[in-house]
Amino acid sequence: MAIWDDPQTRTERSGFTTATVGVPRATRDAGLRSYMLSVYNYMASGVLLTGIVALGFASSGFAEQVLMTPLRWLLILAPFGFLIAMQAGLNRMRTSTLQVLFWAFAVTMGLSMSSIFLVYTGVSIAQTFFAAAAGFGALSLWGYTTKRDLSAWGSFLIVGVFGLLAAMLINLWFLHSLGFQMLISAIGVLIFAGLTAYDTQRIKSMYAYVAGSDMVGKVVIMAALSLYLDFINMFMFLLQFMGQRR
Repeated sequence: MAIWDDPQTRTERSGFTTATVGVPRATRDAGLRSYMLSVYNYMASGVLLTGIVALGFASSGFAEQVLMTPLRWLLILAPFGFLIAMQAGLNRMRTSTLQVLFWAFAVTMGLSMSSIFLVYTGVSIAQTFFAAAAGFGALSLWGYTTKRDLSAWGSFLIVGVFGLLAAMLINLWFLHSLGFQMLISAIGVLIFAGLTAYDTQRIKSMYAYVAGSDMVGKVVIMAALSLYLDFINMFMFLLQFMGQRR
């Protein structure tokens, strides 16, 4: 899910441009592979950290205690605070600061998501995780390799996310319908599946604009964050179908 400005626009505003003309094809390909590998490493490490924190917090017994108090809102809202800070301070922050915020975000997401271990069985969570990982991997690979331009998907999918949020709030506050919730979850899986392919292609295309610049480290982190959010949301919506309640 896209959460920051296109670096092409940003570098043009700052007067910086990156030229790839004259760079050997093999060098560009090696650089792109290294760049994408860094993105996936950050994303996978963030997901792993979130899972470890969520499982540890739930197993400790503290999650159940905290989630029964108003402090649960702090756990729920804290990740959004880190997202806003990363987006708002992207141009001013050092890469190292952005890294710290990324890991802090992954930790707070783990604390927030610990509730799933109190609601669903561990086996069904593991099964859903591997199903989501397989789907994410296939979609991301397709987004990376396809020759089809997916840029037209962007606006449609982002509007879909906002529509999804609105539908979730309506169901939470007014309808309280299990059937409607299942419909929302099905649409959510499809939207974030599309965003996985779209974001992968978008992230790949960004390399031409940031290669060799001091922006590349920041772009890697923010790109990993986008893919992290795509995966986590797809996993959570899929869990509505595959999760077996305790």
